[in-house]
Amino acid sequence: MEYVEPVVGIANCLGTPVCKYLQYHRKLNDYVRNFKRIRDELNCKMEDIELQLKAELLRPLGKIPKKGVENWLKDVKEMIAEAQDVENKVRNGRYLCRACNGKLVDEKTLEMKGFLDKAPNASEGLAMDGPRAGLPLPTSELVGEEALRNLIWGCLMQEEVSKIGVWGMGGVGKTTIMKHIHNDLLKQQRFERVIWVTISKEFNVMKVQDNIASALESKEYLDKEEDKLRRAAILSEMLKNAGKHVLILDDVWDKVSLEEVGIPEPSGSNGCKLVLTSRSEHVCKYMGCKVIKVKPLSEEEALILFLNKVGPNIVQSPTIMPTLKLVVLECAGLPLTIVVVAGTMKGEDNPLIWKNALGELKERIGKVEGVEAEVIERLKFSFDHLKDENVKYCFLHCALYPEDFEIEKDELIECWIEEGFIDDMRTRQEMKGKGHVILKKLEDNCLLENVSSGKIKMHDAVRDLALSITRMSPRYMIQAGLQLEELPEKEQWSPDIEKVSLMYNSISEISIDVLPTKCQLLTTLLSQRNPIKKISYSFFINMPCLSVLNLSSTKIKSLPNSISELKNLTTLLLRGCYELRDLPCLSMLQELKKLDLSATKIEEVPEGMDMLIKLRYLDLEVLTLKEIPAGLLPKLVHLQHLGFHVNNEKTSLKAEEMEPLKKLGCLTGCFEDINELNKFISSMQQSKKNLIKYSLQVGLAKFLHRRDKRVTIAGIQNWEGELIMHPIEIQELNIVKCDYLRSLVDDNSSFKNAIDLRVCRIWGCEGIECVVSLSSFASSSAHPFQSLEMLDLKHLPKLSALIMKDAGIGSATTSTLAPSACFSHLKKFYVVRCSSMKTLLPHWLLPNIQNLEEIWVSECDEIVEILGAATSEVEEEGSDALIKFHLPKLIKLELWRLPNLKSICSKSRVMVCDSLQLIRVLGYCTKLKRIPPFVPLVGNGQPFAYAPPSLTIRSWKEWWELLEWDDHPNFKNVLQPLWKEERGIWRRRRRER
Repeated sequence: MEYVEPVVGIANCLGTPVCKYLQYHRKLNDYVRNFKRIRDELNCKMEDIELQLKAELLRPLGKIPKKGVENWLKDVKEMIAEAQDVENKVRNGRYLCRACNGKLVDEKTLEMKGFLDKAPNASEGLAMDGPRAGLPLPTSELVGEEALRNLIWGCLMQEEVSKIGVWGMGGVGKTTIMKHIHNDLLKQQRFERVIWVTISKEFNVMKVQDNIASALESKEYLDKEEDKLRRAAILSEMLKNAGKHVLILDDVWDKVSLEEVGIPEPSGSNGCKLVLTSRSEHVCKYMGCKVIKVKPLSEEEALILFLNKVGPNIVQSPTIMPTLKLVVLECAGLPLTIVVVAGTMKGEDNPLIWKNALGELKERIGKVEGVEAEVIERLKFSFDHLKDENVKYCFLHCALYPEDFEIEKDELIECWIEEGFIDDMRTRQEMKGKGHVILKKLEDNCLLENVSSGKIKMHDAVRDLALSITRMSPRYMIQAGLQLEELPEKEQWSPDIEKVSLMYNSISEISIDVLPTKCQLLTTLLSQRNPIKKISYSFFINMPCLSVLNLSSTKIKSLPNSISELKNLTTLLLRGCYELRDLPCLSMLQELKKLDLSATKIEEVPEGMDMLIKLRYLDLEVLTLKEIPAGLLPKLVHLQHLGFHVNNEKTSLKAEEMEPLKKLGCLTGCFEDINELNKFISSMQQSKKNLIKYSLQVGLAKFLHRRDKRVTIAGIQNWEGELIMHPIEIQELNIVKCDYLRSLVDDNSSFKNAIDLRVCRIWGCEGIECVVSLSSFASSSAHPFQSLEMLDLKHLPKLSALIMKDAGIGSATTSTLAPSACFSHLKKFYVVRCSSMKTLLPHWLLPNIQNLEEIWVSECDEIVEILGAATSEVEEEGSDALIKFHLPKLIKLELWRLPNLKSICSKSRVMVCDSLQLIRVLGYCTKLKRIPPFVPLVGNGQPFAYAPPSLTIRSWKEWWELLEWDDHPNFKNVLQPLWKEERGIWRRRRRER
């Protein structure tokens, strides 16, 4: 295999014209010098733009980098890395001939030159205005706090009040009230910025600085600065430039030095306000705040909130209501305990159970002294009523994360599976489904808060409950997110500890001086997100029962051999250990079920992997991995999840090796060729086994992963067979540089059955003449692209139409090739450098694309019109004949460098698209002389004196001034206020052309 790549490279080089070949050979040194010069220029340009961008963002806060600038910087960093790879290959003699090295260097030089030519112009601005004030926060229902809200709001509006302290016991609703006020401030727009930062119990200056800078979209300018004083100075300047603002510090436990953090003192002169929430009145007074206390709800307010949460069936039960009211009284007017207890009792219609709950609450509260202890006991009532012990363990596991941490739901469910809290079911999908059921149960009981669709968090008072439980049994040691620089002292590692969380700290070394005592019961050690570089050999010897070990995103280069002796280890997570290059022998880890080595630098599969026959989850998405040893995969018959890097041909998969993996539900990997992909899919279909999630690839191509079911085919030139597909389930399809294709879908293609396809890209296929080629669409039971949402067509020189009756013959007619399902869900349509297209969307296809939201057409030299017309669509309106093009959901229409484009739609036609927000015309569209008239969605309207209500037109000034209005001069008066001159990178490109 090590000789294959050089030989292929030489073969490609031999296809170069002789004169060019000789030039590559003779002038290799010149090519290398030019390569290094351009690379250095590009690197300097990148650094200059980064510095200029930093300066621009620090001046007027509220600005964010332009998307084009961000993308350019990202792409250039990748390009410089690729250039280094080329230099290494040439230095090491990758190819056997000088000409091949010359060609390689020349091609990369041209690519870098292209990036230099496209560099953003700092004189035209690298940043743009960002969100002006901030983003609304998710909030829960607020009952009976109107007077308090008005009081706080009134103080914010008073010039003489600059600092406000909102205090009250845990769970009384301080944060909820302030979230509502935060959102109200955004709506009122009285302040230029509204900044929300959560402080938490473990105060850390640098963390607070980072959080404030993040809220200002400028965190990257603190990341490289380690000195606290300089960071404070930078942050102070940021906040001064933010203008008149409100800074809300939530959950402050102790006094905060504003000067140390870098927060300018708020005052009447600068118009800035500081609001903090705290459980301590003393903290509020010490910091010079006007103090406002949040009191518990009244009996009436508490009852209303409880009834809102417990459900309508209970409200209507006269036998339960007397007991229910007494239960509400036991909640002491605290909104948190009210919603938690109500969540526990939701749907319970047995009066005896309600009486029992009342007695239990009274007994619990009577056993403890102190307000905080009473709150915890009320919350513990809900925890104890979780009937499934595994659900309780799932809840307690959330406390292993730092305070106020937003936990990814999928990550949390994976942790529950690793810990064995979820039954070892037949498939991983079933286990994940069970995990979501548990999450829903904990959310319904208000023990977890749903932050967004993908994240949850614990209320700090609920976390206090979890911590109080884990101090007893089972014993946990939780020191997550405390900025620890060393392991906890030996005394803290008691022999009965079961779970330890040290995640998100600053521990750099686990040395022999701080090794714990023998931890016979320790099963879980979470140390991810620490800059750990070295682990002492003796560390793991004291943990004979260790089952879950997470060292992800650390800086270790190798693991101690003592790892091999953890015979009870079931989970080993090393994801994102970018410096890890090798592992000790794993053959003794016979219980291992999950091994994640993704994004490491290992070059070889760890020794002894073939002995890990219980593995269910294996992630080897590693670009540096040299090969998959023959015979390895067939031994891992219990695998449910398997991942390899799709852009590493050295680890390409063979169907024969995959065939024994009958339990596989998730697969990421690259196959050697289409034959191997076909064999694999065929074997899966024959065994009636469907992958739940997959990313399958042939050839090299890089794409952002959008969907769970993706197939990418790249660089296939001579394949004449059929590509077998998961006919219904595939969601994303990418076809790149497959010149043999004439159409993607025809009568015999299996693609026509891919009815669940959401995203389709066809790039660089020189033979493609149309996307769909069917002789009898109506006879087909399945309609291709009926679920398609995005169609991206780029660099297709022969593409002349989306749909043809027969490839190369001509366009289809409405009656034969336009079933309503085809493209009926299409939202985004991109066409770039398709030089044979003349009409983008023919008239007979328009009824199908009523969900279209975005159209982008660029560098299509032959295109004449965007929307085609047909006389059959003429409607009589009095004496005038109007042809209406209905695109009711169209938001953006962007046209760039279309030298032969004459019309968006033909003269005398009108567009019906009230949702249209942007028409952008840039580059060389000099033949486009008219903007089509519009009519309202409802009613006939006056087509020449109307524009969609939210429309903006952006173009160069020269193009706008050359537009013709002879037929309908009043239309210009309608559109003129909507036009804005386009500036920036577009105009610079024009000058360089």
